[in-house]
Amino acid sequence: MYNILRMAAITPEKLHELLDALGDQLAFAGYPVHIVVIGGSGLAGIGAIARATRDVDVVALHRDGQLVSAEPLPDPVIAAARIVARDFRLAPGWLNSAPTGLLDTADGLPAGFANRMITRAFGSALTVSFASRIDQVHLKLYAAADRGEPRDFDDLRALAPTADELRAAASWARSHNMPGPFDEDVQRTLRTLGVEDEGRSA
Repeated sequence: MYNILRMAAITPEKLHELLDALGDQLAFAGYPVHIVVIGGSGLAGIGAIARATRDVDVVALHRDGQLVSAEPLPDPVIAAARIVARDFRLAPGWLNSAPTGLLDTADGLPAGFANRMITRAFGSALTVSFASRIDQVHLKLYAAADRGEPRDFDDLRALAPTADELRAAASWARSHNMPGPFDEDVQRTLRTLGVEDEGRSA
């Protein structure tokens, strides 16, 4: 049985080593793939934070110029990730598609998300696109309002968003929920970050 307390953390420096190793495994399997990453690893991938995380959140696969659901991850990707987990002592779900449900919502990812992605190759078989800074502001504000975890607020502060960027992120976050308690969560989050809330647009 896996002991999560003994699993290795993914530091920004380690992230690129892991993705290189994943790329090597995919090349050996003859399975090229392009993944889109958000969350803490996404922030580390663009150099926005220095903290460690325990997983890599895949929000989408990039196929034929389109972002498509990453659920389920393709079998060769899962197999390659298992080998990397074994070799680097990672949690078994270190590469996961938990946030891909964002693609299924009415407004999906922030408008223009795909055009702003920061894309890098890890060997011949793995391409990784990381969410841009402004898109991470949107996603992290949503997470902070939804979960209220200190790390989300710390990540937002590290991104140093302007008041206008936070208001735009709040508007997008609200579009994913019906009017009600979540509006109050967003308002409280903005207040914590020192921004006056303009509320939900009519």
